Amino acid sequence: MRDSSPVPPRAARLSRRAALGLAAAVPLAAASPAAAATPVIGGERLARAGVQVRGAAGLPKRLTARSWLVADHESGEVLASYHAHTHLAPASTLKMLFADTVLKNFERTERHRVTDADLADIPAGSSMVGVKPGITYTVEQLWLGVFLRSGNDAVHVLSHMNGGLARTVAQMQAKAQDLQALDTHVVSPDGFDHKGQVSSAYDLTLFARHGLADADFRAYCHTKTANFPAGGKKTFQIQNTDRLLTGAWGVPTYNGLIGVKNGYTSNAGNTFTGAATRGGRTLLVTVMHPKSGGSGVYEETAALLDWGFKEGAKAQSVGALVDPLSEGGASVAPTRKAAKAAAGAPATAAGDGGSSSWGLVGGAGGAIALLAGGAYAWRRRRRVVGDEAPEGRQGRQDGQEHQDGQEHQDGRERHQG
Repeated sequence: MRDSSPVPPRAARLSRRAALGLAAAVPLAAASPAAAATPVIGGERLARAGVQVRGAAGLPKRLTARSWLVADHESGEVLASYHAHTHLAPASTLKMLFADTVLKNFERTERHRVTDADLADIPAGSSMVGVKPGITYTVEQLWLGVFLRSGNDAVHVLSHMNGGLARTVAQMQAKAQDLQALDTHVVSPDGFDHKGQVSSAYDLTLFARHGLADADFRAYCHTKTANFPAGGKKTFQIQNTDRLLTGAWGVPTYNGLIGVKNGYTSNAGNTFTGAATRGGRTLLVTVMHPKSGGSGVYEETAALLDWGFKEGAKAQSVGALVDPLSEGGASVAPTRKAAKAAAGAPATAAGDGGSSSWGLVGGAGGAIALLAGGAYAWRRRRRVVGDEAPEGRQGRQDGQEHQDGQEHQDGRERHQG
């Protein structure tokens, strides 16, 4: 169930987040006419190469990720970033968008008897939770398989329930457009490596922020262990593969961690988006493709969270997480070439294939007109993130790390990165 906190009525003034996003466009007006017409979504600094931070020091010195981002969950302010809009393979962090798209299409208690057809199109090498044909599962059990074990089998069953893979992929792409996650190109609902399937640290953070507004999403990503059907009255235990949540593989649990989603593929390496609450403040961190394998993605995420909680209050925003179009967000006009011209955006990852666009918002001239006329308003939904929640393979996918990953086909013994 979604947060039902009152939302202030739309008014002829900008919310703080809208002002941040639009104000970032204003300096571009003086830079060049082309830049003024096409500021980068979330603020032009987010497309710059190198670390982006203002007003705060002490960022971790040994970050190896190709892209990362730290943001305040409530305000949407981006506190620091590194190549936030660079297109990279997302691995199973893309399952956050799958959940954002499909989660509310079925009741938790709905039951489905799995058929061979439901499992026929799972790519070889996929991460699996152990869904078997002939067994009846509740929707809640399937989602636990998605969130805890990153099970592509559970994703494919839910996708078939949703009308098929093609329909689900189309819905996910539409959802990404609504969320203004325009770096994202969806090819499969499970995050498996496919040519042209890309996302970015900015987009993954949008997916997590949107998902955490939903109580079911929040509960699933915070669940550490659950019993999963094995046929008849038999069950087996599954454990969440988020090491910052469970402390697996020698990774210390992170105090205040909520979730959200980790991933691994041979192509992507490790990816992770995490959220944590301390002292009444919730931060979001996305880390993509660190050089260090194994637990490196968790270590770098924890280091960025530590920095955010310690120095974040001093940090001046370098950008903003925008609102969905369906919730009053500004409309966008995707043009990758214009974005690069506007801010010297870093090159996209190899394998992007030109299939995805840089996300752009309306020009600085329009922003100035809106600010002056007061005719434009962004609705900022009050997001509440709970501290507690009930417990409950891809070229090589998720936990099949070369260093320490191992798994069995039935999902009973898998360790995911």
